[in-house]
Amino acid sequence: MNTAIVYCSKHHGNTRKLVEAIAAKHDVTLIDAQAQPDADLSGYDVVGFASGIYGFQFDPQVTKLAGKVLEGQRVFLLYTSAMNKDAHAKGVRQALAARGAVELGIFGCQGYNTFGPFKLVGGTSKGHPDAQDIANAVAFFEQIIRKLP
Repeated sequence: MNTAIVYCSKHHGNTRKLVEAIAAKHDVTLIDAQAQPDADLSGYDVVGFASGIYGFQFDPQVTKLAGKVLEGQRVFLLYTSAMNKDAHAKGVRQALAARGAVELGIFGCQGYNTFGPFKLVGGTSKGHPDAQDIANAVAFFEQIIRKLP
């Protein structure tokens, strides 16, 4: 199965830790949305979209690439955030639904955050994603892959 994960990981590399752990154990192509804003996703059976949460949503470049999936293409979502809430994925989910993608699941965990006023207090969610968060992200991916034909 040909699988890619489109990701954006700024500031502290929180999201990159998750996708690199998945790629270390599985044959997955990692696509940095900032470095490859025009990536072709048509050759992949499954595409993950992963981002830190910026302004209560996925990175705009990740959402833009989500708008390039093919109808019926299988997708999953990963995110890191100071507040672990799936509502942050609303915009990217709308982009995927508009293209007729088939969502397989969503995984979110805390990520170290020093944005804005949080920097003044040393940040929030220190130490995250931790080893357990990373193991949970890998397990999430493995559950998705096991369910596929």
